[in-house]
Amino acid sequence: MNVIRVGMADLGTATSPDSLRTTGLGSCVGIALFDPKAKVAGLAHIMLPTAASADEKNRAKYANTAVPLLIQLMEQKGAIKRRIIAKLAGGAQMFTFAGQSDLMRIGPRNVEAVKLALSALTIPITAEDTGGNCGRTIELSGSDGALVIRTAKQGVTTI
Repeated sequence: MNVIRVGMADLGTATSPDSLRTTGLGSCVGIALFDPKAKVAGLAHIMLPTAASADEKNRAKYANTAVPLLIQLMEQKGAIKRRIIAKLAGGAQMFTFAGQSDLMRIGPRNVEAVKLALSALTIPITAEDTGGNCGRTIELSGSDGALVIRTAKQGVTTI
């Protein structure tokens, strides 16, 4: 079994028995996708809600461009879109400031954008661990789609 690392503003895919791991999810969101029949997993670590233009070079950085790209890469490994399910983690509000504008709500805005992107492609969200004010490390199993979430404050949980 290999653990494939997914960096910030990055994405990757894996098949059973391999898994995918990303660290440093603060306001970023980890989008964990899984096709249980094909046992194909996909993980994206998005930083921002939407790309400024369609010409954006790093599609993995934004919710609206990472989700379709990740599904496309999973399909190349045998996944079928109608079987894919999603789990989300991250989207924390790491810092608060007096008189904070909506632009500073990066974590919640990221979560909203991911949900919109998944909804547009009819991908159901089966579980999530989003919000709060602490960072997360996640690992997605390519065998069963289990998403292990590690935080300094809440310890380890699996969704």
